[in-house]
Amino acid sequence: MRIAVCIKQVPSTNEVRMDPVTHTIVRDARQSVTNPFDSYAIELAVQLGQKLNAETWGISMGIPATERLLRDACARGLDKAMLLTDRAFAGADTLATAYTLSLGIGYMGGADLVLCGRMAVDGDTAQIGPELAEHLGIPHVTDVCEVIEATPTKLVVRRLIEGGTQRLTVRLPALLTVAKDINQPRMPSIAGVRYGLEAPFVALGAAELGADPAHIGLAGSPTQVVRTYVPERGGEAIALEGDAATLAERLLEIIEEVSGHGRA
Repeated sequence: MRIAVCIKQVPSTNEVRMDPVTHTIVRDARQSVTNPFDSYAIELAVQLGQKLNAETWGISMGIPATERLLRDACARGLDKAMLLTDRAFAGADTLATAYTLSLGIGYMGGADLVLCGRMAVDGDTAQIGPELAEHLGIPHVTDVCEVIEATPTKLVVRRLIEGGTQRLTVRLPALLTVAKDINQPRMPSIAGVRYGLEAPFVALGAAELGADPAHIGLAGSPTQVVRTYVPERGGEAIALEGDAATLAERLLEIIEEVSGHGRA
């Protein structure tokens, strides 16, 4: 049995840099961290891997430096890691990314269970999981907050829905996206860190995966960002003097001026 966890890098700060030509996020794994939601997926993979005696893989699409994040995932308990890295993958939207990840999972021989974080904190689309499931032709359940039962052939899970939760049974192979309520991610042990440094690792490009050039990178991305901009920020301090009535009147004038709504 094999479990695959999709891991994404996200900026380590709130300052996201955009490429002025492609209008896509500039990703630099040296200044990135594992997507927080994916940490819960990693922990679930480790727990289920031990329970079901399954081989666990971490898989990511990114620049070569993303290897650091994958080895950290192995330090936290995953068995192996796969990095899909090629300049041809650059600028991919969620659909092209999901296609590329599906090729990686196919290369490893398929997976009985694919786990993803609920969403990436930089893009907030929550699209990768469902799109990947469609590429793989397997059922999926989103926002899973509890795995009630797990066997080599099925899972009984609880997912978050508006106003409550829903209990579902899903037959494997399947894909789950997990919510942060599902567990508490572990920190790597000293032995885990040592294992992560030497864990089985493979890096693959478009040619090794047999990727269709029309379905990867910018060329394979039907979602196109036509314009991005950074909101202008400014501030000015205004000293007000007078009694309470005068101050209230002046504050109202300033609020109306800033909001663009004058008095009727």
